[in-house]
Amino acid sequence: MTQPTDEADAELEALREQALAWVRKLTSGTATRSDAERFRHWCEADPRHRAAFAEARAQWALLKPALGQMLREDAGVAGYHRRTLRTGPATRRAFLGAMVGMGAAAGVAAYVAPGLLPALDGRGADYRTAAGEQLAVALEGEASAYLNTRTRVRRLAAEDGIAGLELLDGEAMVEVPASRRLFGVTAGVGRVSTEAGRFEVRHLAGRSCVTCLEGEILVTHPAAKRVLQAAQQTVYNQQSISGIAAIDPMDALAWRRGEMVFRQASLDMVVAEINRYRPGRVVLMDSVPRGKTLSARFKLAELDKALLQLQHSFGLSARALPGGLLLLS
Repeated sequence: MTQPTDEADAELEALREQALAWVRKLTSGTATRSDAERFRHWCEADPRHRAAFAEARAQWALLKPALGQMLREDAGVAGYHRRTLRTGPATRRAFLGAMVGMGAAAGVAAYVAPGLLPALDGRGADYRTAAGEQLAVALEGEASAYLNTRTRVRRLAAEDGIAGLELLDGEAMVEVPASRRLFGVTAGVGRVSTEAGRFEVRHLAGRSCVTCLEGEILVTHPAAKRVLQAAQQTVYNQQSISGIAAIDPMDALAWRRGEMVFRQASLDMVVAEINRYRPGRVVLMDSVPRGKTLSARFKLAELDKALLQLQHSFGLSARALPGGLLLLS
């Protein structure tokens, strides 16, 4: 009697997870003689075990350069890895082994994707969104916030007469109706405040971008203050704040319409933005030229089409791996 397809698929998936778990153990730097003996018995128990391990080992060979790129390009992953350096080579090997182990359980890419690492600053969030998710939040004084993908915020107690939020990371649009009380959003070392207005704050990798959409807002930074009117923007990091630039507010709020808009953006920038919305991770390998730019408009609901357009436009090849990991070379 033929085994039902769903049962066979479940058995095959369980076998792959076992094989990935063995790859994790054997590359962790903590394997013992007993582990090696148990692995030998596992391989000899069924020819399918050997085949599954060979497949898992081949996937690991592909994942290693991709993980190396993530360490170079993703500040969150790199910070986590740097902390493992203090405990020696065995823990460094365990770090990479843990990545594969997470692949066995839920996908390597899902673990290392931006926004899915544990909160590195140890502060909790009152509201957060997952990849591709948006969330409306009601705030004090009839103010409201709309959180974009992979965003974490927490409420702040009123201070200096200003109620508000702290944007831990991600992107949020805030609407403040006319009132007698200031409302503010803290992001990094800066704070945005207004008595009436609509603005957007984007805070990623230590860089904050503030856009005024309606009314007037004040951006306070240790280096200077900026007063923004509608369709104006400023950018800051820990050290400095830019001047005031005129922008198209329709581009700034493309995500509220379910779109991404790029104007002469680098390939690196486009892929980084796609990674914010897409479960898993797209990795540009070292062989890909980074200097090329493009202007495009992509629908958030059709990211697979966007990736196909990138492959066609830049002559890239793609290799899909478990957990939503996509290597572009």
